[in-house]
Amino acid sequence: MNVLFIGGTGLIGTACGKRLLEDPTVKLTLLHRGNSAPAYTGASELLADANDKDSLKKAVADKRYDVVVNWINFVPEQILRDAEIFGGNVGQYIFISSASAYQKPVPHYRITESTPLINPYWEYSANKAKCEQTLAETGMPFTIVRPSHTYGEGRIPLAIGARDGWTPLRRMLDGKPVIVHGDGTSLWTVTHNSDFARAFAGLAGQPKALGQSYHITSDEAINWNNIIKTVAFALGVEPEIIHLPSALIEARYPSLKGHLIGDKAESVIFDNSKIKDIVPGFSAKVSFAEGVRRELAYWDGREKPVDEAYNKMMDDMLDLAKRVYSA
Repeated sequence: MNVLFIGGTGLIGTACGKRLLEDPTVKLTLLHRGNSAPAYTGASELLADANDKDSLKKAVADKRYDVVVNWINFVPEQILRDAEIFGGNVGQYIFISSASAYQKPVPHYRITESTPLINPYWEYSANKAKCEQTLAETGMPFTIVRPSHTYGEGRIPLAIGARDGWTPLRRMLDGKPVIVHGDGTSLWTVTHNSDFARAFAGLAGQPKALGQSYHITSDEAINWNNIIKTVAFALGVEPEIIHLPSALIEARYPSLKGHLIGDKAESVIFDNSKIKDIVPGFSAKVSFAEGVRRELAYWDGREKPVDEAYNKMMDDMLDLAKRVYSA
C-alpha cells in the first residue's frame, strides 16, 4: 500500500505513521516543508509547500497513491485544490476533520457520527464542517476522520493548554493553583495518540470506509476536576483547583471561546460503535492514568521549556479569580 501523508509530522500524524510502518507492505511518503523533521525513520520524504498549489502539484506529478492523508487542510479551498491534484489518481483520500465540529450545545449526551455538524462558537470547527461538505461534492473516494482531544508524550491534556506540556506540570510542582472552567464536573474524553493510531491504521486502504466518516476516541469519560487530580497524583502533589465560569474566562480571553464554550465546557461522550465495527478488536487501551505516567516518563532527562505566555495568562486568571471571589 502506497501512502502519502501531507503534513503528519505532529503528535497524531507521527503516531499514525509509526503504526502504518509496522506493516512491511506499507510504503509511506511524508510531504512537508522541512520545518519539522519526522520523529521516526522508515518513510520517504517529499519537500514541498502543500499550500502552494504549484509546489504540491510538481512534487506529486506522475505519482499514484493508494491512500492520501491530508493532516493540514482547514478551509474548503484546500479541499478543492487537493481534488484537482489527486481527484482521479488516488484510491482513498482521508481528510482529518475534528470532533469539535459536532453540534454545540450537544443535542444528546452521546455523540455519534450522525450528530449534526453545527458549532457556531469556533471558526476552526465550522470550517472543518464546511470542508467535509465540500469533500463530499468533489467525487473523490474519501474517508473522513474526526479526532477529538488527542494527546501523547510531551502534550498534557488540559482545557486551557500551553504550547508545551511541561509548563502546567511545573506550575503544579511549584504549588500554584490550577484554573478549571465551570465547576469542573463536565465530562470529557481524552485519547492517547497510540490508541488513535491503531484505529486509523485499520481505516487506511479499507474499501468499506469509502464515503464514510468516523470519530476515534477513548471510551473513558472523566470530569475536569479528576483530570487535574490524576495529573497531580502522578506528580505526587495535592492540587489547589480554582473554578472560574467559562463565560468569564472567554470575556477575558476571547480567543478561548471556541476551546471552551464551543468545546470543552460541554460534557462530551462519544459512541465508538462505528469505528469498532470496521476495525475489529479496536478499543482504546491506554487509560488516562497510564497516559499521564507516560507523559512524566517522557520528560525525565529532557530539557523542560517554560511557556511564559501561558504562565502570564494563568497568573492573570488567578488574579481575576481573587477579585471575583473577594467581591
